Amino acid sequence: MQTLYLDAFSGVSGDMFLGALLDLGLDFEQLKTELAKLHVHGYELTQQREAQSSIYGTSFDVQVAGGKDHGFVEHHHHDHEAGHHHDHEVRHLADIEALIDGSDLSDTVKHQAKAIFMEIAQAEAAVHHMPLAEVHFHEVGALDSIVDIVGCCIGLELMQIDTIMASPLSDGSGFINVVHGQMPVPVPAVMQMRVGSAIPIQQRLDVHTELITPTGMGLVKTLVREFGPLPENAVPTRVGYGFGKRDTGGFNALRAVLFEKKN
Repeated sequence: MQTLYLDAFSGVSGDMFLGALLDLGLDFEQLKTELAKLHVHGYELTQQREAQSSIYGTSFDVQVAGGKDHGFVEHHHHDHEAGHHHDHEVRHLADIEALIDGSDLSDTVKHQAKAIFMEIAQAEAAVHHMPLAEVHFHEVGALDSIVDIVGCCIGLELMQIDTIMASPLSDGSGFINVVHGQMPVPVPAVMQMRVGSAIPIQQRLDVHTELITPTGMGLVKTLVREFGPLPENAVPTRVGYGFGKRDTGGFNALRAVLFEKKN
């Protein structure tokens, strides 16, 4: 078994996490084969090895038919927009859980993925003051999140990673513009997930955008067991970089370090 250390100096998102796993050697075709067990369609995965600041890493993306609506939950008042029928385009938490339960994925992957979705949905429910059952993800955002979250859990299983550690996380500051107007950074769902947890987060005042997405925070809160510096006495076997999509004005990547587990 192996230990994964996440060096989150530029935050964390689902696609950065998967990009880092792919950069560490996760087999892209195997990932696709496993994700097909979910029986969802309408998305395409891309991975590209590229350089940022002359450092090579992997950029992973989920391309959803109909554009990219980054995982933010679209709320109930949206469903009444003139001429738009969102009924079939919305997935509630129960729909996502049923999708995961009905898949042919391993029990470990199902359990982890559902726990991550529950964490995010609970935060959104608190932020928007609505019952958990009513929290829903807009179709594109839902598909993007499902593939990212389930994909990360599949990747960890395929790579036989059983322990995840992380550095303190970094987030930006200021505001980002979303469908509903402006959101302060850290975005409300991320801030809500901090409640009751001792996840160390430092705010970078030089970065004026979000670095930690709700998906990224859900992954970290559910999967990471320990926060701190790189383990001193362990021998790293590989280092990978997963690139983020936002322009942060600096090197925007999640560095992932793999360690062999010592007996």
